[in-house]
Amino acid sequence: MTLLAITRCISPAMARCELTHVERSAIDLVQAEHQHRQYQQALRALDCEVIELRAEPDLPDSVFVEDVAVVLDEVAVITRPGAESRRAESASVAQVLARYRALVHLAAPATLDGGDVLRLGRELLVGASGRSNAAGVAQLQAAVAGFGYAVRQLPIRGWLHLKSAVTEVAEGVLLVQPQWIDATAFPGFRIIEVDPDEPHAANALRVGTGLIYPSCFPRTLQRLQAAGIDPLLVDVSELQKAEGAVTCCSLIL
Repeated sequence: MTLLAITRCISPAMARCELTHVERSAIDLVQAEHQHRQYQQALRALDCEVIELRAEPDLPDSVFVEDVAVVLDEVAVITRPGAESRRAESASVAQVLARYRALVHLAAPATLDGGDVLRLGRELLVGASGRSNAAGVAQLQAAVAGFGYAVRQLPIRGWLHLKSAVTEVAEGVLLVQPQWIDATAFPGFRIIEVDPDEPHAANALRVGTGLIYPSCFPRTLQRLQAAGIDPLLVDVSELQKAEGAVTCCSLIL
């Protein structure tokens, strides 16, 4: 089955991106654009039709489309990002999503970043981060309850979003950074912990039965492969300078 992947070209203003946990360093825009194209190619290799939105010169973080929506089979929830500078990113993504899903928009005082929302079956886990507040969780719950989804908030520590600490890498299998989240919060799941020397290695993008994973975490990759998981590798080193990762750069429908 062909999936849709909504992506957006990198903003020429990316150097002014929001940063919370990493020190600012120079971003090579040419290399970032090359890496983003390779990421899109990886999506295509996993049977995605890639939709590419134009770059937004005034929105430095806009390549990270995941944060402005939570897309489910029945509905798309347009979020209200925790960083005020990012809220203008939502409109163009919502315009595209409206072709494929009914939309629900979160409203003030809610804040919610899509990077804080992990879907596991009929449960949505939401990270209690600096970007997603209690009103955002409550409004998300109201938006999805009628479709049979439960919402559960989880404490995280040490990094920006929930999906920095945990992602699903195969059916029933989670990749976890135990320093940032309590692995006992996921009963019934098989847990693969990241290598201790690779603290940022828990973010992976599951696409159908495939997986996209950063190429810069070889020790954690070995753990995935030992579990029978062989991901498609991409270099996202320039995007990581903007606190980006592989889940951030697409919305999969």
